Amino acid sequence: MPSRQTLVPTLRYEDANEAIRWLANAFGLAEHFVVRNDDGQVEHAQLSWRGSLVMLGDVKGDVYDLPHRHGSLSLTAESAAQVDELFERCRAAGARVVQPVVDTEYGSHAFTVADYEGNHWHFGTYDPLAESAGED
Repeated sequence: MPSRQTLVPTLRYEDANEAIRWLANAFGLAEHFVVRNDDGQVEHAQLSWRGSLVMLGDVKGDVYDLPHRHGSLSLTAESAAQVDELFERCRAAGARVVQPVVDTEYGSHAFTVADYEGNHWHFGTYDPLAESAGED
């Protein structure tokens, strides 16, 4: 099992600066690395959460010329209490609730919200990289 993140989700936003602010406020993500062009648009950003990264940037001027598409990300929380705290934080920030907090049949305490541009963010206690994940 890798000891570090080997898959990094990437999203594009109409206004990545606003996305960075919103994601920090709503989810507690922190700026790890941000590159802005002379016009202030985000060419590349890395936001961190619990030792993992998500990358994002502005749709306009994207160096890869990728179309804007909505995405879905799953983040593993450290505890059910953290999930509950994040859910309240997301609601307070105006995130649209897609799935309220539930206890799943596979043992996760989880919820899903949509950010202000429609990307889905799933927070739960299920850790697919844990050694016991997937064992019967």
